[in-house]
Amino acid sequence: MSTDFFNKFMENDYPYVIADIGANHNGNMELAKKMIESLSGLNCDAAKFQSWTKNTLFNKHFYKEKSQFVDKQFGTLEQMVEKFSLSESDHIELKNHCDENSISFCSSVFSYEEVDMLEKLDVPFFKIASMDLNNPDLLAYVAKKNRTIILSTGMGTLAEIDRALNTIYKNGNEEVILLHCVSIYPPKDEMINLNNMITLNDTFDVPVGFSDHSIGYSIPLAAIAMGAVVIEKHFTLDKKMAGWDHAVSADESDMNVIINEGRRIIAAKGSYQRRVSEEEMEQRKAFRRSVVANGQIKKGTILRREDLDFKRPGRGVQPNEVEYLIGRTVNHDIQDDELIMWEDIK
Repeated sequence: MSTDFFNKFMENDYPYVIADIGANHNGNMELAKKMIESLSGLNCDAAKFQSWTKNTLFNKHFYKEKSQFVDKQFGTLEQMVEKFSLSESDHIELKNHCDENSISFCSSVFSYEEVDMLEKLDVPFFKIASMDLNNPDLLAYVAKKNRTIILSTGMGTLAEIDRALNTIYKNGNEEVILLHCVSIYPPKDEMINLNNMITLNDTFDVPVGFSDHSIGYSIPLAAIAMGAVVIEKHFTLDKKMAGWDHAVSADESDMNVIINEGRRIIAAKGSYQRRVSEEEMEQRKAFRRSVVANGQIKKGTILRREDLDFKRPGRGVQPNEVEYLIGRTVNHDIQDDELIMWEDIK
């Protein structure tokens, strides 16, 4: 299996940036569309939603258990989940709006029905949330759709990640991208362990990215510098907005930094091969030192080390060549502090 998305993804020089709108639309389609438009203007790669319903996310007993916790604006947990969920027609409308704004539409899946719905919408990949890392039935069902899978690994041990990958591989799908993730909102810096990206890549030999729940943009930029091929970050238009994830989300300013400064980081990482550019070679003439006369030197003088000093610019004999001047005869008078050139020597 080799999909167009995965081939293009593997050829991409820059990390693929997924803005996770999730439930930050607060059940408001107009707000969701404004977020899509904003992300398109920021040249983000994908706008991601979450495809669940009241019946596919929690069981009814959990809703009863949490019924005493009531949000002033959105009501009980059950009411919030129902309000924030997206219908099939909502998905279609948002997919069309993404197409109109030249940004990829994608979503996290939580049930077989939602997988089928997103397949009809021709999403470029399936995103599987950390909560389903140990859900082999869903993993297998998604794998059989023969699309790239982006799998978050929050809360997961290496053994659990290994079993999840094997489940996907056994069902004929090898196009998997792992996301290192810490399922705390937000995590303390010392909990993030970005080096785990290297661990995942070395252990499983798959592309690895980072799903971020930290505050701000510093940590995702660090992940990019360490080689993350995907950056997933919650997105909002207002961090103070009521709702689930706004406070730990990137706003327009943060996302702009992640996208544009991330590209600068990749460009700056460059090559492992040590090369000195033509521009830097030219800079040597001004920045490096040359051998200069340490006092006036008369014609016919046989040069000694004490006759010589080293100062900018670097257009004359180089300091590492001074040994070839010692004992040589000067063929004309040289003024104090004057650059010494090879043509000054017999």
